[in-house]
Amino acid sequence: MERIRVPRLGGGRPRTRPDHLGGDKAYSSRRNRRYLRERQIKHTIPEPKDQRRHRQHRGSKGGRPTAFDKEKYKRRNEVERTINVLKTFRAVATRYDKRAYIFHGTVTVAVIRLWLRT
Repeated sequence: MERIRVPRLGGGRPRTRPDHLGGDKAYSSRRNRRYLRERQIKHTIPEPKDQRRHRQHRGSKGGRPTAFDKEKYKRRNEVERTINVLKTFRAVATRYDKRAYIFHGTVTVAVIRLWLRT
């Protein structure tokens, strides 16, 4: 996450943290959540049943349940499905291109072809 650099449209220093982060149950560890809280990054990560059960078993010492927005989590699924459709293009899936700007062009062409299909 430290390598994220999003350029600003009007110039200035690039952004180094996202507005919101979505993840699946595999990323719901305390360490990941603490890291996101320290960097003040809002996140939507579902809590697995075993973690929820353990937290409830501890009672008042278990802490509050994590906030979870189902609508934002549904949007994560849309992004994941779109990436899977992009991977149907062999050049995108195997990444034959050595340079990042050429790969970026390959992905752009694949997206345009998908857009023209619909």
